[in-house]
Amino acid sequence: MNGRASLSGKPYSAGVRIANWNEDTYLEEDLLKDFLYKREKGELLIQKSKRLKNNLLKQMQLSVSKDGFVHFGDTVMLLSPENNKSPMENYPAVCGNLTLSVNPDDLTVHTSESLQVPCGVSAVKSVNPVGRNAFRILSVEGNSMGEPIRFGQNFGLGATGGFTNQMLYLASDHKSFMRFAKKSYLQQVFFTDELSYLTCWQATFLDPQLRLEYEGFPVPANTKVLITHCHTNRGLAVPRNFWIRSYFGKEYEVTCHTYLDSHKAEEDKNYWIIVTANPSGDGVTMFDRPKPPSEETREREKNELYAGT
Repeated sequence: MNGRASLSGKPYSAGVRIANWNEDTYLEEDLLKDFLYKREKGELLIQKSKRLKNNLLKQMQLSVSKDGFVHFGDTVMLLSPENNKSPMENYPAVCGNLTLSVNPDDLTVHTSESLQVPCGVSAVKSVNPVGRNAFRILSVEGNSMGEPIRFGQNFGLGATGGFTNQMLYLASDHKSFMRFAKKSYLQQVFFTDELSYLTCWQATFLDPQLRLEYEGFPVPANTKVLITHCHTNRGLAVPRNFWIRSYFGKEYEVTCHTYLDSHKAEEDKNYWIIVTANPSGDGVTMFDRPKPPSEETREREKNELYAGT
């Protein structure tokens, strides 16, 4: 008779497991098979997390501006320049240059292989173009790619996060009881996956006295400008005194708020530089390109050369 007999005298079927050690063995084998299958397919959480981080930190190539202007379709960085004040004058605000970046939450970083919406925004100290701080200038009014954007013209800001099949759009909306910046309680900035009136922005000339005269002129690259949210008419800003903790370390909060000084002019918290690539190849971006020597420097170097001969 096949199998062991039970107390009733009837034999056990072949599928009945006898004792706990057999069940533990089968369970371990199933777990191992499941692990090997997921590892082969790249479905382990650690593999998904690694792909996301690799894309976010992947080196990106910015667009080269041949005419000195920013165009639809360009890949650029948005840089908040330092104000050249001493740390004591800036205190408690942080000094240095900051770039606008994608800031996914910790759960997304550890469990997903792509960016999830809504996605956060932050300003980071890195000025090297990577997946998380490279943006594409998008047309929202049917303008053809390659045309220069102009002061007062609507455009979108898209971030791929280093992915080739995904794009999120920088957006903002009026502050409410449910939606606001977590640290400063000002108007929140975030990423969404749908183009709408919330994702429209405009470039504004820096000097308020010349702003009307420059309306409709092409926006120069690598020059300080203001970036204004069309729906709320508030400027994109980095307050610099509110920091947030992300998976990548200590970063800084980005808001939509227009900071005005005593002369009703925008403060440096609202200043932005749209950075393009360096065409000479000496540096990664135009921001890294050394400035040409002044007349005094050239004259001094010439005198030193003649003195040496």
